[in-house]
Amino acid sequence: MRTDAVQSRPPRFKLAATVALLIAAGVVVAGLWARKSNAEQLLAAAGDRGQPTVALIAPQPLSSAGLELPARIEAWSRAPIYARVSGYLKRWNVDIGGKVKAGQQLAEIETPDLDQQLMQAKAELATARSNAALAASTAKRWQGLLASDSVSRQEVDERTGDMTAKQSQVAALQANLDRIEALKRFTQLTAPFDGVVTARNTDVGALINVGGAPGSELFVVSDTRKLRVYVNVPQRQVAQVRPGAKAELIVPERPGQRFAATVQSLSQSINTGTGAMLVQLMVDNDHDQLLPGGFATVRFTGADAAAQADAGVSLPPGAVIIGKDGVQVATVDGENRVRLRKVTIARDMGTRVELGAGLSAKDRVIENPPDGLSEGDVVRVAQPASSPAAAASAKGRS
Repeated sequence: MRTDAVQSRPPRFKLAATVALLIAAGVVVAGLWARKSNAEQLLAAAGDRGQPTVALIAPQPLSSAGLELPARIEAWSRAPIYARVSGYLKRWNVDIGGKVKAGQQLAEIETPDLDQQLMQAKAELATARSNAALAASTAKRWQGLLASDSVSRQEVDERTGDMTAKQSQVAALQANLDRIEALKRFTQLTAPFDGVVTARNTDVGALINVGGAPGSELFVVSDTRKLRVYVNVPQRQVAQVRPGAKAELIVPERPGQRFAATVQSLSQSINTGTGAMLVQLMVDNDHDQLLPGGFATVRFTGADAAAQADAGVSLPPGAVIIGKDGVQVATVDGENRVRLRKVTIARDMGTRVELGAGLSAKDRVIENPPDGLSEGDVVRVAQPASSPAAAASAKGRS
């Protein structure tokens, strides 16, 4: 019995050893697998951290509704009325805002000095005419004496020359009298055309001096039945504007209203300081709803289709990269690789930047490119946040 028990022990030891070896091998294999999995996770995390996450936006094509630009409004005709004679304002007849007809009296100037000059000129002319008449009769008498050889030819010529000189003096004094009378007519300030008095810078009793410097006008008369509108069109948009093209005028004091305007003329020259061309439009103002001197917005609605088709796109200013390589935009291709595009800025509109070339509306643009982004870098595209309505719809379907 003891011998059998001794012989049965080795197989049990072998089984225990085998189980122990299997357990040890399992622990080793599990450890190696866990280490490999952790290494792969670390590599994936490192790769993810190496790829920046970016948000994409689509360039917005410029609106085909037309071109909007700031403008200023001027009267069709504007006449500052200056004084041509010195004196004192005797009275004025029309105040600011008053409508006047051509030739209507605006004011009258009292000119005591000019009145005295006029009286003196008349007296001098009367004296000169008397002297000329005496010289003429004397010359005629001496010419009669010459026929009978009572006087010499030399004496007759002297009398004839004196008569001619006196007659010339009469002509000169007559011209001086006409000049003073013409100045006297300027004491009546009149309207040059039908319009509205938009300024009155004098009052009764004020000292009036002759002048033509800006700011010294006594009255300003403006024809506001039609108005001129001046707008500076950037060189890139010049091709969209033609004489006769239609436009809409918008003024801040009348929100919601649109006034029809027509392009009258173009300056046909680019201003080197602004890079724009001056364009003049005309707008009817029969109901006096528009005010000369004000600011407005002009929207050109008659731009040709070819010019609109060639219009560029716009982006937020943060999407534009300005560096040593010029102006660029970072785009993403189908493999999520960065492609840098060179672009040109046509106009800075504040919240948007209009691009002239180098980009289309189909490109995927990085909204705010991170620093150090280079050509060919791989990026991760962030998924756009779903709207509350879309989230509610998805929740309802689930």
